[in-house]
Amino acid sequence: MRDVAAAADVSLKTVSRVVNRERGVGPETVTRVTDTIERLGFRRNDLARSLRPGQRTTTIGLVVGDVGNPFFSGIARAVEQVARDEGHLVISGSSDEDPEHERELIATLCMRRVDGILLVPAGRDQSYLLPEIALGTAVVFLDRPPGGMSADAVVLDNVGGARRGVEHLLARGHRRIGLLRDSGTVLTAQQRTSGYRAALAGAGIQVDERLLCSGLHDAGDASRATRELLALADPPTALFAVNNRMSLGALRALRDSNHSVALVGFDDLELADMLTTPITVVAHDPAAMGVTAARLLFRRLAGDTRPQQRVVLPTTLVRRGSGEVTP
Repeated sequence: MRDVAAAADVSLKTVSRVVNRERGVGPETVTRVTDTIERLGFRRNDLARSLRPGQRTTTIGLVVGDVGNPFFSGIARAVEQVARDEGHLVISGSSDEDPEHERELIATLCMRRVDGILLVPAGRDQSYLLPEIALGTAVVFLDRPPGGMSADAVVLDNVGGARRGVEHLLARGHRRIGLLRDSGTVLTAQQRTSGYRAALAGAGIQVDERLLCSGLHDAGDASRATRELLALADPPTALFAVNNRMSLGALRALRDSNHSVALVGFDDLELADMLTTPITVVAHDPAAMGVTAARLLFRRLAGDTRPQQRVVLPTTLVRRGSGEVTP
């Protein structure tokens, strides 16, 4: 409220009267204050009003893409464990990779005055968080760095991991390698596609854009895309899937196909090593990402003022069989 008062050139009491719809404030002043409130993103918060100065809620917020995805559920479970050790409760939600829903969830968390926020960004611009950060809310990003601002982030080596996965297929003699990816607006998909392209370029192979399937939302989409690829006059002899759901879709299509196609997927799958042909994957540890990000958040809450950190977690190629199929 002090920021609103200063920006509108009125007293703190005047802002309070406008917010609480009290009498005694002229219409021009009301307009000026309300316009300033809208511009600064101020929200009345009855929970915050009930807290003593400096008192915390001992809660943190977590927003992921889809908690039903094993990757995100692994992160959430790890965050909950760290928060429990720190005496905090986690309030979580799924953005469904929708930037507007992301903002709605963040607004709700801020209204509840969470002490800190862990966010897997869905949109390209998270600068709307800057006022909350200025007010003291700690924020750490997971899986993808923020857009429109700089902040602490814990991410994967997406480009390097994807490149190693595709290079593994190239080393087995594959030259026509299909790509299954989700929305091109998702940064991780962009980075893994860059790794795919870099591997082909390194082998002197021109990318055949017909082999790139983008905008796949779930395993069903990936399955249909795989069948379409296999129906081409010159189908791919191998597939690279940018996440676990793309891999699941490809597996379903390959199960019903007469084609012998190699498959490497980014993200490990539960029971992947139990299949008839176990899946070769670019693996990483979702729990490590959750733990690393949560601990960084709590260090910030404890007063750590070191420069912003960008932690890049490694990936590992796990050879199990599907990626070793030759053309």
